[in-house]
Amino acid sequence: MRYFIEFAYNGKEYYGFQVQPNAISIQETLDKSLSLLLREKIEIVGAGRTDSGVHAKQMFAHFDTEVEFDVTNTIQKLNSFLPKDIAIFNIIGVHPEAHARFDATSRTYEYHINTFKDVFNADGSWKVHHQLDLDLMNEASKILFEYIDFECFSKTHTDVKTFNCKITEAHWQRNGNQIIFTITADRFLRNMVRAIVGTLINVGINKTSLTDFRNIIESKSRNKAGFSVPAHGLYLTKVKYPYL
Repeated sequence: MRYFIEFAYNGKEYYGFQVQPNAISIQETLDKSLSLLLREKIEIVGAGRTDSGVHAKQMFAHFDTEVEFDVTNTIQKLNSFLPKDIAIFNIIGVHPEAHARFDATSRTYEYHINTFKDVFNADGSWKVHHQLDLDLMNEASKILFEYIDFECFSKTHTDVKTFNCKITEAHWQRNGNQIIFTITADRFLRNMVRAIVGTLINVGINKTSLTDFRNIIESKSRNKAGFSVPAHGLYLTKVKYPYL
């Protein structure tokens, strides 16, 4: 049987989602807990590969097992096995060909910024010292809808077949001292959201004009784009599938 697992995590203590040598990852931690509970070797396949320090409010992965189990009881046991920074929400039986990564139709990220020192959320948002022009940043965000090639925001030397992504949502919203950028697309390149946010911040402090922003995208050069904002303010918040 193939199952989807829905979960969340605080990425502060992990070197990203994907298993890697000599570093603790979300994937490895879940693999070990599932394998212990089901008493067979389990290897999950995630909907994406968040970088070191990035969080997820909603993430999916799939795994295969021949073991029959009670879903409610298994969720409770998993949450007791797992460390406090990973939480399991649901386990869902799916068809044998369902794929957590390739079947996802969209992914949504948020980037959290604070304009004033927040002693309770210093690890979950980035403190910005500049005054930001959110109206201008929202105008620049709309320009993203006009393009599909976002090589300029991709980490260099990334092994991908295409830099094309269809962005369907991108906007900034202020709530008191907190500013949140929300972006949705069918797929994202490595470091893409953090590079977009850094470039839009340059727009917001009048370092980069709207014309410059358009020229950066058309240049396809990472060197032309802005800085990459810190990982700890980034959250994967939603993953959509046609059958969930």
